[in-house]
Amino acid sequence: MWESLAPVGRGPHNAITDVAGVLVGHYQRLSEGWATGTTVVMTPGGAVGGVDIGGGAPGTRETDLLAPSAMVERIHAICLTGGSAYGLAAADGVMCWLSEHGIGLSVGDEPHEVVPIVPAAVLFDLKHNAWGHRPDASFGYEACAAASEGPVAEGTVGAGTGATAGPVKGGIGTASVVLENDFTVGALVALNARGHAVDPRTGVPYAIGFGLDDEFAVWQPPHASDVEAAHDRLQAAAKMPKLNTTLAVVATDAVLTKAECTVLASVAQDGVARAVRPTHTLFDGDLVFALATGTRRLELQSTDAYAAGPSRAALVNDLAAAGADTVSRAVVRAVLAASTVGSSAAYRDLFPTSFVGNRA
Repeated sequence: MWESLAPVGRGPHNAITDVAGVLVGHYQRLSEGWATGTTVVMTPGGAVGGVDIGGGAPGTRETDLLAPSAMVERIHAICLTGGSAYGLAAADGVMCWLSEHGIGLSVGDEPHEVVPIVPAAVLFDLKHNAWGHRPDASFGYEACAAASEGPVAEGTVGAGTGATAGPVKGGIGTASVVLENDFTVGALVALNARGHAVDPRTGVPYAIGFGLDDEFAVWQPPHASDVEAAHDRLQAAAKMPKLNTTLAVVATDAVLTKAECTVLASVAQDGVARAVRPTHTLFDGDLVFALATGTRRLELQSTDAYAAGPSRAALVNDLAAAGADTVSRAVVRAVLAASTVGSSAAYRDLFPTSFVGNRA
């Protein structure tokens, strides 16, 4: 039987942008009356996509195109945004920016005759904003203008600006892994869960054990005094937001089909479930997009899924398992990187002794 490939380590940025062909941009407004934003995961060269919806309250656009039976094969960006259903307007700005740069599905004889394919999903952050303050097309446009293939800002940025994780501030987190066969898998999460990402009894993030090497070396279990001080906040379910949604994108540089991308997205939902409790509730629109940029081919020794050498099924399985673990790590990174916004207290402020150097 083929044995699963172990991770070699993190990518150079420990971000989804370590996957060749993926860029990320954020735009947010965080001032009086504003705490919301948009994050764009862009694939200018196109990518095969998939999606899995795990929660009962999703807000989406163009996700039907990701079904294996749908005609369109490649997408050009994914838009994650605050603003609940209103925020879907941000995807208009993404389409506008891509169109101006000639990126999209060709529908005519001229280079500018393109239709960008931009699936989108929203999270609920309206209560952190004055009513009427929500992302519009300008948010998507500016997020595209800021997109790059380098390091990705985490915490209270982009779609994570007004996000929460139960009674703790949520935000953007990202991570990557390189497997033994040199395939790269990356994930980006906008953590806005109804459930907890932190164990109320100990102050320990549920998925901290998924860290690679010294990824979370800056963290240590918080002192009992921090846990006691945060007890009421962490236990008070009445203070938990009632409308939420955790959004994620998992990407790989492998050549995958739409059906295989759907598997990648489905398995990556396990990464959310390991890191957030409870998850996939009727109040969450939990959703995972998957992208395959296809810069590395699957070199197979056998087409038999049970053969001794690496079959396509075995390699896809490895990529999917790595995606789930990477999503879990990205959730933890979102929690640790977030900063306090209004009454939504960040983990770093609730548990200051959990950061190395802060404990007396």
